[in-house]
Amino acid sequence: MRIIFAGGGTAGHINPALAIARHFQRKHPDSEILFIGTRKGLETGLVPREGFRLEFITVRGFRRKLSLSNLTAVKELGQGILQARRIIRQFKPDLVIGTGGYVCGPVLFVASRMHIPTLIHEQNAFPGVTNKLLARFVDAVAISFKESAKYFTSATRLVHTGNPIRMELFDTDRASARNRLGIDRDKPLVVFSAGSRGAGKINDAIVDMLKNYYKKGDFQIICSTGEANYEEIKQKLEGSVFPSVNIVPYIYDAAGVYNAADLMVCRAGAITTSELTVLGLPSVLVPSPNVTANHQEYNARALERDGAAVVILDKDLTGKLLYQQINGLLKDRDQLSKMSKNAKKIGISNAVDRIYSLAREIMINTGNR
Repeated sequence: MRIIFAGGGTAGHINPALAIARHFQRKHPDSEILFIGTRKGLETGLVPREGFRLEFITVRGFRRKLSLSNLTAVKELGQGILQARRIIRQFKPDLVIGTGGYVCGPVLFVASRMHIPTLIHEQNAFPGVTNKLLARFVDAVAISFKESAKYFTSATRLVHTGNPIRMELFDTDRASARNRLGIDRDKPLVVFSAGSRGAGKINDAIVDMLKNYYKKGDFQIICSTGEANYEEIKQKLEGSVFPSVNIVPYIYDAAGVYNAADLMVCRAGAITTSELTVLGLPSVLVPSPNVTANHQEYNARALERDGAAVVILDKDLTGKLLYQQINGLLKDRDQLSKMSKNAKKIGISNAVDRIYSLAREIMINTGNR
C-alpha cells in the first residue's frame, strides 16, 4: 500500500498525520508512505525525525484583504499544482490523506482529479479555509468536533472520527502516576500548561496568582511555562517559597502528569482538547487569540457547551480570576465530577482506528467505480 500525507505548517496539522501514518504501518508493515509539505513549516523537522520521507512543493496562503502578495500566492499555487502532479505521478499512491495547511490544497485537488481515493481530516471545531474548499472534491471528510459538520455542507461524505491522540496517555493510572511523580494523594493537583512555546498571558496570570492569592497548601501545582519563558518566570518568583508548586519548562511525562491531575489550565488546541476529553480531565481553557480564524475559542466553547470545561478569554485573564475559578471548582467536588463525566462522554479514544477504517472503505469504494 502506498499512501501520501499532505499537511503542514503547525504541529497541530502534522502530528495527527504522523499518528495515522504509524497506524497504517502497524496494520500494513510493507506500506510505503510519503509526506508532502513546504520548506517553511514545522514538518521539515517533525516528519524526518519520525523516519518518514518528505518532499516539498511551493504554496502559500492568500491574505484576506487585497494585497500584492496575493499575486505571488496565485503564481505559487500554479507551481504547487504542477509539483504535486509530478510527485503523485511518480509515487503512484493508493490513497492521499490531507490533515490541514495550505499544502493540502494542490495535493488533494490534483489527487481527486486523478481519481485517487482522497480523505481530509479536520482537527478543529472551526475548519481551516483549505479543508472547507477541498470538501467538495475529496471522497470523505473526517471531523473531530461535531460542531464543524455545518461548515462541510458540500462534502460527499462526512464522518465524526475524533482526533488521533497519544496512546501512551493510557499507559498509566491515577494512583501509579501520583506515586511516580511524588504527588500527595490527599491534595488536589492543578496542572498549568502554557504549551511548548509558552503563553505570556497564562504565565503572567500564574505569577500574579502565586504571589497575591495562592495560599500554601490550597492545592498542588505543576506549571509548565514553555522553554522560552522558564528562566523569566523563575526570576519573577525568586525569593517566594511554594512547597507544593513545581515550575518546569516542559512536561515530558505527559501520561503521568495528565493522569495525576484533578484540573487542567491550558490553551485550547485541537489535540489538547481531545486528550482532555478522552481522559475525562476537567479544564479551565484559555484559548489563544493569536491563531487563524480564532479556532481555539471554537474548540473551547464546544467543551464548555458540553459541560466539560470553563472558558476564560485571554483578554480577561488575571491571577485573581484564575485563582477564584480554580478554588471554586476544587471546592465543588460534585461539579468537578460532572465535568469529568461530561468530558468522557464526548471523548473519542479510537479516532485513529475510525480514520483508518474510513480510509480503507473509500479505497474499496473507489476501486469499484
